[in-house]
Amino acid sequence: MDKRFKILIVDDELINIRVVKDALKEEYSIITAQNGYDAISQLKENRPDLILLDVMMPDLNGFDVCAIIRADDAFADIPIIFLTAMDSAEGEMRGLELGGIDYLAKPVNFVLLKLRVRNHLELKERNDLVRQQRDLLARRTEELEAALARVKRLEGIIPICMHCKSIRNDSESWQQLESYFTENSDALFSHGICPACLAKHYPGVDLPG
Repeated sequence: MDKRFKILIVDDELINIRVVKDALKEEYSIITAQNGYDAISQLKENRPDLILLDVMMPDLNGFDVCAIIRADDAFADIPIIFLTAMDSAEGEMRGLELGGIDYLAKPVNFVLLKLRVRNHLELKERNDLVRQQRDLLARRTEELEAALARVKRLEGIIPICMHCKSIRNDSESWQQLESYFTENSDALFSHGICPACLAKHYPGVDLPG
């Protein structure tokens, strides 16, 4: 991984934040929050690449914070790892059902934590690349479809006045030939004069060359 990822650590106990931060600060940029409301604020201000989230916090617990994040499309793709003393199958199931990507019980095994963090960040980086390529393909497809639509607009029979050479457009009004093709194609126009018109309108004048 080339860039320095940002990790948000959320825990109401300052000592827990400190030990997790010390374990990760050499490899990652660390942001911290001591309650759920501060976590939401830090999320919007700093947009971390991954969140380490405690469950048992006053006012707004970790499950609530996770649900709020997953409900917001702007942040729903950020991986959330629960770090909690709630070491139960029911707690783990609820955390994963709410959209957490992993669940680790305290006291934390820091070797395991580093491996989980690294793996989830690498997976997010690959997913982000796939999403960028998909969005680029969608934009290219839209551009191609727009170009094809312009071509199709010039297909078929185009009514043209036999005298002034105006064209009847899609709104059933008559339009000058040059302006019609300028609006409906990528063609550019320059003005010249053909030999027949030169002889008719400018007798005695010869074309150069």
